[in-house]
Amino acid sequence: MEQAFNSILEKLHIASPKDEGVPAKEPNEEELKALKERYAKAGQEHVLAFYDELDVAGKASLYDQLSDINPENINAITRRALNPSSESKEPVETKLEPLPESAVASILDSKTEDIGSWYSSGLDLIAEGKVAVVLMAGGQGTRLGSSAPKGCFNIGLPSEKSLFQIQAERIYKIQQLAEKRHEKKNVVLPWYVMTSGPTRRPTEKFFQDHDYFGLGKDNVVIFEQGVLPCISNDGKILLESKGKVAVAPDGNGGIYQALLTSNVRTDMRKRGIQHVHAYCVDNCLVKVADPVFIGFAASKNVDVATKVVRKRNAKEPVGLILLKDGKPDVMEYSEIDSATAEAKDTKQPDILKFRAANIVNHYYSFRFLETIEHWVHQLPHHVARKKIPYLDTEKGEVIKPEKPNGIKLEQFVFDVFPMIALDKFASLEVNREDEFSPLKNAKGTGEDDPDTSRADILLQGTKWVQSAGGIVISESEADKSGVEISPLISYASAGEGLEFLKHKTIKSPAVIDVEHI
Repeated sequence: MEQAFNSILEKLHIASPKDEGVPAKEPNEEELKALKERYAKAGQEHVLAFYDELDVAGKASLYDQLSDINPENINAITRRALNPSSESKEPVETKLEPLPESAVASILDSKTEDIGSWYSSGLDLIAEGKVAVVLMAGGQGTRLGSSAPKGCFNIGLPSEKSLFQIQAERIYKIQQLAEKRHEKKNVVLPWYVMTSGPTRRPTEKFFQDHDYFGLGKDNVVIFEQGVLPCISNDGKILLESKGKVAVAPDGNGGIYQALLTSNVRTDMRKRGIQHVHAYCVDNCLVKVADPVFIGFAASKNVDVATKVVRKRNAKEPVGLILLKDGKPDVMEYSEIDSATAEAKDTKQPDILKFRAANIVNHYYSFRFLETIEHWVHQLPHHVARKKIPYLDTEKGEVIKPEKPNGIKLEQFVFDVFPMIALDKFASLEVNREDEFSPLKNAKGTGEDDPDTSRADILLQGTKWVQSAGGIVISESEADKSGVEISPLISYASAGEGLEFLKHKTIKSPAVIDVEHI
């Protein structure tokens, strides 16, 4: 069934790259005729305007690319994305409510014994080989001034570690903790790294060059999300060149189809995975495969759970996880009116009623991922209006527009939330300072940039040292650099692996990467 569905998905999205080393083969006359008829029927025949000018390799490449696109489907999803209300009934007032108390918990005010229980059960599941991690790492560091995958970025830590290395070392450490707890060897926490077309090869090389950070090549699976054609403002598929369609990654919501087309789900099934943690690469504080989160979700027997942080204030521009017309959903800041944003919690009037900020940090039961075929086609596509370089099919010239000339279609990972039964959905509020510091902007921006990411890690390390009974001193009052603690020393807290720091004095900036100083 999975193989059959993969063939359907390949018609919805462009397939993964063909095997390299296979000689280019020009389609025969009958194959070309059928392709032309298919595109002409969809009103997209212009994509073959320069076919006859291409060499054999160019013809084969364009034929393969166009064969993997269903133009009628592209037309349909474009119409739905541009006119989302045209297929719905008369609009009604949307009812918004916070998630019910039965579906939520907060690290900020949960009982210590509950948190401890979640941690223990989560670590047990890791030790039993039932947990996997999916990293969404398709983005490039363009805003950061780098064309490399964002995970390769060095945020300026004293150790000069990349985001990939920081996260890999957290996986390595949690494997060690699970081994120690269960007195067993070779606990494996497989890491599935989702890339995009532009980032796949650089990501593969980065991991190869760093020997997979000690995790083992077989346990780091790098795969690629799908792409969709870029569309002009008048609904036409855009060409990048005479022999290539302009495409763009299908958004982080493409994760679900990618799990199938890449056979990642099959690999998970063979390994006996039952619980999956998925997150974005740009969060330097992420607790990868957090046992507390895994244990929390497993204890509730839910299919989807999400971590949230408390919204700072009513005007903070973040998406919120809430109930929309009785269903779990995410609403963007721009979709919420001021009165709703400023509403206070009736039980805790000093905090906001709607405060659960989405940080794209999710849990999935594997049984839920086994049902992807049944609902993936229902996920909506969203429109991003962009300036897209394209080939003018009348002049045969590449045009670089000065204003948005087309759209890129994408899906969001949270689009699946409304499909989840409320009793199968949960949310865990965590401390922002402990778990969320996104890297979005160029250095010097002052918000969500390399400087803030670096500062947040060093501040966290300083707190851990102090909580462990150590003392941190600086060169001067103005020096607030702090301490970097290697994930290989401590995964998540001062109470784990840092006992040797008691009564020790640390001069910042410092890196603690050995268990003695």
